[in-house]
Amino acid sequence: MKLRSKILLALWVLLPLVAAGYFLEKRYGKPNPEEYQEVAADRVRELSASNELQNGDLIFHTSRSAQSQAIQLATKSKYSHCGIVYKNGSGYFVFEAVQPVSTTPLAKWIARGEGGHFVVKRLKTADQVLSKSALAKMKEEGQKLAGKDYDLTFEWSDEKIYCSELIWKVYQRATGLEIGKLEKLKDFDLSAKPVQAKMRERYGRQIPYEEKVISPASMFSSDLLVTVVEK
Repeated sequence: MKLRSKILLALWVLLPLVAAGYFLEKRYGKPNPEEYQEVAADRVRELSASNELQNGDLIFHTSRSAQSQAIQLATKSKYSHCGIVYKNGSGYFVFEAVQPVSTTPLAKWIARGEGGHFVVKRLKTADQVLSKSALAKMKEEGQKLAGKDYDLTFEWSDEKIYCSELIWKVYQRATGLEIGKLEKLKDFDLSAKPVQAKMRERYGRQIPYEEKVISPASMFSSDLLVTVVEK
């Protein structure tokens, strides 16, 4: 094979990988230092040994994604991403809306957050509400949304799903409970420059101020929940 052909072949193979890496970094942030991965693994081992986690717990962290700062500023909260914790065999996983809606090992999920920090919340009435049948219904409702694309424009339809929307709908449809107050886009603080820049990027001039939204901050502060773990 001539040198020119070899170079073209190498570029044909490498360019999609480089592009994929760029967009993953843009969406989720640069990979955490290895120390965070080790911290995450240690924390999961501690949680497993102490049985501090239960199926259906909600977990929050500060995402390192490109949109995290805008979410934090608009909602006045440090927490910008969330998911539902489930145990499968001896391991813990987080059901979350990323690209696409899927299940992520807990250690990997923790390592993806800022500084490996996270908070776990639980229904105050979990012992009464989260029966085996209720948890099965939650997983059933979740599976209906699994594989959906991440919703960059935060619409309320099921066509695409964002993180807090996913766990709000799973809980509401399976248990009837509404965790967090539904708001409209116009209710958030949209004045900060990073927020305005992100909105221009996503919406152009057609900003849907009346769109129904559930934020991680609203779920985090819900009176229905109690904090059970903070690391």
